[in-house]
Amino acid sequence: MNYKQLTFNCKLLTALCLLLTVACTRPSPPVYSGQKMRGVNLVAPSQPIDTAVFRPILNINAEWVAVVPYGFCREGEPHFYFHTNKMWWGETKDGTAKTIELAHQSGLKVMLKPHAWVGRGGYTGDFDLKTEADWLTFEKDFGDYVLANARIADSTKAELFCIATEMDNFARKRAPFWRALIKQVREIYHGPLTYADNWNHYPRNPFWADLDYVGVDAYFPLSSEKHPSVETLQKGWKLHLDELEDFAAKVQKPILFTEFGYRSVDFATEKPWESNDNKAENMALQADAYRAFFKEVWPRKWLVGAFAWKWFLHQPRNFHRDAFSPQEKPAEGVLKEGYGQK
Repeated sequence: MNYKQLTFNCKLLTALCLLLTVACTRPSPPVYSGQKMRGVNLVAPSQPIDTAVFRPILNINAEWVAVVPYGFCREGEPHFYFHTNKMWWGETKDGTAKTIELAHQSGLKVMLKPHAWVGRGGYTGDFDLKTEADWLTFEKDFGDYVLANARIADSTKAELFCIATEMDNFARKRAPFWRALIKQVREIYHGPLTYADNWNHYPRNPFWADLDYVGVDAYFPLSSEKHPSVETLQKGWKLHLDELEDFAAKVQKPILFTEFGYRSVDFATEKPWESNDNKAENMALQADAYRAFFKEVWPRKWLVGAFAWKWFLHQPRNFHRDAFSPQEKPAEGVLKEGYGQK
């Protein structure tokens, strides 16, 4: 063996040793050892309900519901409104608490999950204010909203509290407020906490260390095809799952899909977060997207569980008008089969 070959071999061995060292020291993602959460996000009912509305949820093998009391604000304005008599029954304090009580009576566990609604349905993550005074006013109102729901979660013994949903800009700009708010929530509610972050923002969230689960609204783009195959959709998940697994390892927190779902339209998996365009109906694609999810995503050991978006409790039951709902569509059967896995 000549000198050059010996030098090359030594360098190769050094590189291999370095790679092995990195591999051995890189943390593994946490393994969630509990029963995976099989859930649906509820649309707050406009009128009082009874336990009968929860039977279809039990029929799809779901064991959890997310109760979603919206609060409201306008873009650029510093006030936040919640639990008023002008809202749907299920968004009032009494309606929220009663919905949780009835879900428990039906044998379901509950994640209480407040949402903000901005203006005419603008994306909450873009909400912004111009002055420090406006931010302080908004933080007072919004903090009251979160803490009011924390008290409901505590008094009704909700099994999980999601402190807020998709407030990207607010979370990034005002991190000290959120950390202080989480401390206040823990003084009121003593169960596990999460936050529902958007699929493209969760790596930049500044307060995961203060929570128990990384919550992700999992509207990841999977394919630009009109109707991709299940196999294509599974491949579309792989990069996202690698990134999620790396992130779970980095923060040492398991990940909960606080929302996942697809519309029953063409191109539903290209930009799954979209809801305002008019695409042709395609119930088969919605079902295939659910199939790909349960094949590729559900078995991941770092996954706490998932909550499908969305499920209606109120009458009349015309779910086909809402493209996201899987109810009375082929996707409902896929959801039932997926949640029935042991």
